[in-house]
This record gives sequence, structure tokens and C-alpha cells, in this order.
Amino acid sequence: MTKKIKHSKVKNTGVLFELLVRQITNDTLNGIEKSQALNIVKEFFGKNTSLKKELNLYNTILKEKFSSPEKAEKFIDIVLVERQKLNNTTIKRQKYNLIKEIRKHYDLDNFFRTKISNYKLNASIYKLFESHTNTGLNNPKGILLSKDTIIEHVSSVVLKNSQESIMTEYSKQDKSIRLMGQKILLEKFNEKYGKRLNNNQSTLIKKYINNISNTGVLTEHLTIEANKSRKKITSFANKIDDKITAIKLKEVAQQLRKIEKSKTINESYLSTMMTVYELLEELQNVN
Repeated sequence: MTKKIKHSKVKNTGVLFELLVRQITNDTLNGIEKSQALNIVKEFFGKNTSLKKELNLYNTILKEKFSSPEKAEKFIDIVLVERQKLNNTTIKRQKYNLIKEIRKHYDLDNFFRTKISNYKLNASIYKLFESHTNTGLNNPKGILLSKDTIIEHVSSVVLKNSQESIMTEYSKQDKSIRLMGQKILLEKFNEKYGKRLNNNQSTLIKKYINNISNTGVLTEHLTIEANKSRKKITSFANKIDDKITAIKLKEVAQQLRKIEKSKTINESYLSTMMTVYELLEELQNVN
């Protein structure tokens, strides 16, 4: 008797890895020097583990792009062939031990409550992999929908300024896992905002990580900070003799007013606030 394919984030290698990466980030920002999540990643996603090999296939789908759906479909078929080469029994055993180890150090409910980017895509990859490696599962419509989701992603146009998920970001870094722990988030932001994050920037990142599944808290924090920052920038603008600089500062103030009035938070607002914090620091140093 066949069963329908259901997604399980507890068994999804891509989801598990990204949740661990976010946990490492969270531990680091909370001053935990030796993150247990980092040790778990080193153990279960080391160079020669089957989970690492499956993760590579997830990452391949996440980052590759093709000019047409036809090419995308051929690419997916090749990935599925590679997935079938992996030992399913070994992967299941490693996933079981992975969850067991996570449970030792973290509350599973809180661990899996965190929202991640590309969740739908990761779920589609999981279901497609399952359909090709488990003969006891059968759900033609579900398989088709999952494959369509992946094809749409792989054949979509890449935007130059689009933000990649943390997992995709990591896949472009050093192949070893040694740099992932304490640097993974800081590197991403430092590339964009300079070599050192100031206190306000660090606090915002911490708020973002700790409340990623509680957008109400994050929205309230960002609204308050946008209001405070707008008043400071407006004050600087009124004191500056250079008219062009004053106009630019007032434009920034208008952007902050939009954040104050917004009821939802998106990553562009976070990016704006990170830049504003840097701007305020420079203005305070000059004056």
C-alpha cells in the first residue's frame, strides 16, 4: 500500500542545516563562545558524511539558474540521479542521530519554531527526493507540484540585489565548516556595513534573530528605533549649512517615517536601519 508524500521539517536536510546555522548565529550574538550547534554541524555535516552530500544537492538546486524551464527540468533530473546514488539507510540513521543530538542541547519546539527563507522550496526538494528514493510513497499530484516549484525557481531570473538565504550564503564560503560559527552572520553584514558593527547594529541583528518568529516584537522595536533615528537625523539636517547634505538627510528621514508607519517588516527596512545607524555614528563623530 502506497502512502502520500508529506513534508517533514524534522527530516528535511536543507531545513535542519539552516536552522542549525541560525542557532549558531543566535548563540554567538548572545555571547555563547562555544555553540553546541556548531559542534553538531561539524559532526553531522563534515566533509564525508552522507548528510553533507545530500545537503550539497539541496544547495545545488537552491543556487543554480538556467535560461529555460526545459534546461531546468533536465538539471533536476540529473540531481535526482545523484540523489539515488546516496545510501538512504545511512542518511536516515544520520538524521535520527542528528535530531537526537539537537534535543540534548536545545528545546525542539523552540528550535523548529524559527522561520527560514526558502522554506517552500526546501519542502519541495525534500518531497521530490523522497518520491525518487522511497518506493512506498506515491502522490503524483504532489510530486508534480513540487517539481513545478523547483523548476520555477531554477529557471527564474536572478536579481542582482536579491538577498540569498543563509544556507546559500554559506555554500559560497569556505568549504570547511570552521568559519561558519562566529563569522557567518557578522561576515554577511560586515561586507555591507563595514568592518565593525556598532552597538545599535548589533542590537538590531540580535532582535532580528531572537524574534524572527515573533514579528510583533521586531516591528515594535524597529518602529521605535526609526522614530528616534528620524528625530536625530532631522536635528542634524537643521544644523548643517550645506544645503545638499541637508536635503539628503531629510530624504533619509522620510524613509524612516515610512518604517514608522509600516505594520509589517521586510528585509529592506532592516537594511535601511543598518545604514542609518552607520550614518548617525558618522554624523556624531563629525559634530
